[in-house]
This record gives sequence, C-alpha cells and structure tokens, in this order.
Amino acid sequence: MNPAKVVRSRLAKLTDLPNVGAAMASDLRLLGINKPGDLVGKSPYALYDSLCAITGVRHDPCVIDVFISVTRFMAGEDPRPWWAYTSERKRARRGESRAVD
Repeated sequence: MNPAKVVRSRLAKLTDLPNVGAAMASDLRLLGINKPGDLVGKSPYALYDSLCAITGVRHDPCVIDVFISVTRFMAGEDPRPWWAYTSERKRARRGESRAVD
C-alpha cells in the first residue's frame, strides 16, 4: 500500500502495510508472515536472507528496503516509502553505522 494511505488502526492484512502489494505479501507468506503483527521483532536482513534461501533466488536488494520499512512501521515508526531506507541498507551492507548520514 502507498505509505501515505496507511492507517495504523486498520492493519488487517499484509497489503495494509506500507509498500506491500500482492507480490510482496506472497513473499512474506513464504516466510511464515501471515499478518502484520507477525513482523514485530523481525530482522529485515534475516527476512531477506531467508527469502533468498527459500526461493533459491537472489532477490533485488530493494526487497530489503521494503522489509526495513515494514518492520520499522510495526515497531511504531511512521510509514515511509521503501526508498527512504536505501541508503541505510547500503551502509549496513558495507558495515557502516546506521547513524552515519
């Protein structure tokens, strides 16, 4: 769903989450994530690595950005577009601190 349209009080299904459409919801279900609350406490990087292992495909790294967006949202942050997390993901993959900007 478009982050601007997300209503936290109306999270009934995965596609109610920011940046999640039908394809991403399907990927999340492959990971055993069946409802938004299942994302609480999950690592976006571990989710990505598991998805790649389960499917046998190295997915686009932007999938990590979506996983960051939904795990942060479920941790209480405001909904943001997935690309807002791209630079953070790139820093993390290089081993740099999140605080660097």
